[in-house]
Amino acid sequence: MTMLQKSHDKTRKLVSAGMLSAISIILGMTPLGIIPIGPLSATTMHLPVIIGAVLEGPVVGLIIGAIFGGFSLYQAASGGSVLAPLFMNPLVSILPRLLIGPCAYFVFRGVQKLTKKRALSAGCAAVAGTLTNTVGVMVFIYILYAQQYAAAMGLDPATVGAAILSASALNGIPECAVAVIVTVGVTAAVWHMRGKGKAAK
Repeated sequence: MTMLQKSHDKTRKLVSAGMLSAISIILGMTPLGIIPIGPLSATTMHLPVIIGAVLEGPVVGLIIGAIFGGFSLYQAASGGSVLAPLFMNPLVSILPRLLIGPCAYFVFRGVQKLTKKRALSAGCAAVAGTLTNTVGVMVFIYILYAQQYAAAMGLDPATVGAAILSASALNGIPECAVAVIVTVGVTAAVWHMRGKGKAAK
């Protein structure tokens, strides 16, 4: 790779990170980013994280994930949910968001190496990134705040594990479906545009 190519790649990564970070900020500042469903929330803020990681690598995904985590912490500080105090802990609100990008990227690279199919790899990365977020958050809640979660949700403490598993499925399945559709569509369009750009040179 020549110095010019390296400079071009670095510039592209910076532009992509800036654009996707801006989208993440917009989602975080509007009801589109974190959608309350009773005491729980569905999210679309993981989408820019996954797309950034697939297109530009784990560092870009990590940066956008940090923005997602920051908004999650901010929302918890603002209250509005019976579970908000649990998300004041960065292990719940930030760490799982930081892991979305790297997990999505390495799944993408692994599946692509095995199958040589970018669309399939992007779809698998979308599922991996989404589950990293949803399962990561709920696992930390279970480990750190099982009793508080049971009290906030009005549950029998003996059933809190099953309740958290059910909540993970309730959030995770539709979030995975949306993530696959959006990630595969956006990445395919970007790769197509990049291919046309190279052909024109």
